[in-house]
Amino acid sequence: MDLGLNEAQQMLKNSAREFLQAECPDTYVREMEEDERGYTPEMWQKIAEQGWLGLIFPEEYGGVGLSYLDLSVLLEETGRALLPGPLFSTVVMGGMTIMDAGSEEQKQELLPQIGEGQLIVTLALTEPSARWDAAGVQTTAAQSGDGWTLNGVKLFVPNAHVSDTYVVAARTGDGERDISLFLVPRGTDGVSQTLLKTIASDRQSELVFEDAALPASALLGEVNKGWDTIEKVLAWGAIGKCAEMVGGAEQVLDMTVEYAKQRTQFGRPIGSFQAIQHHCANMATDVEGSRYITYQAAWRLSEGDEATQEVAMAKAWVSDAYRRICALGHQCHGAIGFTKEHNMQLYSRRAKAAELAFGDTDFHLETVANGIGL
Repeated sequence: MDLGLNEAQQMLKNSAREFLQAECPDTYVREMEEDERGYTPEMWQKIAEQGWLGLIFPEEYGGVGLSYLDLSVLLEETGRALLPGPLFSTVVMGGMTIMDAGSEEQKQELLPQIGEGQLIVTLALTEPSARWDAAGVQTTAAQSGDGWTLNGVKLFVPNAHVSDTYVVAARTGDGERDISLFLVPRGTDGVSQTLLKTIASDRQSELVFEDAALPASALLGEVNKGWDTIEKVLAWGAIGKCAEMVGGAEQVLDMTVEYAKQRTQFGRPIGSFQAIQHHCANMATDVEGSRYITYQAAWRLSEGDEATQEVAMAKAWVSDAYRRICALGHQCHGAIGFTKEHNMQLYSRRAKAAELAFGDTDFHLETVANGIGL
């Protein structure tokens, strides 16, 4: 049984790591935490030139035509480097939603623009209820003449402040799953955006829709069929976030092991003490376990197989494992790891944000329990 990467995936992983080591050092990550946009257009264009933005889109839409498993390999490396910017929200949350739900005309128009770095897209799904099910969508879209009128509030919309288009989930019927998707250009009358302060400095926003008028062409896919797509996007998003967490966790392990070799106490490296060794061994075990459970789910998603249980188990496990790894990393580093000057805090803050994204541990454990008949 071969659980490793194939040759093409290994090449993708190596090239991504080399690119990010050169273009996304920790100095860039720190600069972007203070930057209003959270990324630079120059870096965005370099990412587009790498082909990452169109990696998963079919070739007929200007993409590379790779699988979700391949994208997960890339996301692991972006998580390791803490790549700032709208790559995840544009490709996974926005682009893959359009790819799944959009008409042929919409896909022909939008996906090539995303792949070339000309269009930044995000998904506006979550609301003040903080729910991840269809009942949590209370924003409404009512037919008005030949178009639609949107009213409601969306919270924690990633990178909305720099997105050219929002994919908005709105209620269009009385049934729980009567959700439709709409393409809302930035600057639409009746739409306001407010940037929120977050623990991970990851540029999330509140979007308020007050009688926002949209043309009939704004509808993405079919009326009342949007939740079918959202369920897929939630699975893709959860596993994509798991892949990012695996990359971040591995980097925390690597920096902790290196520190344990160099830091001396009582005349010897602290890595020679059994307590530190066991901490690092536990971290390594969590990293490898997280990687395998993530890639199992990613493979099933790539194959189009039923993966509800695998996705839920992966997100529940990896969320907790990343938190454990960061906690042990802090313990091994001691006081220095809690300072702003050290990189440990960059990872532990993002671990907390990733834990909550696409459903927290309790949400996914409930899914697993239901799946085994409890």
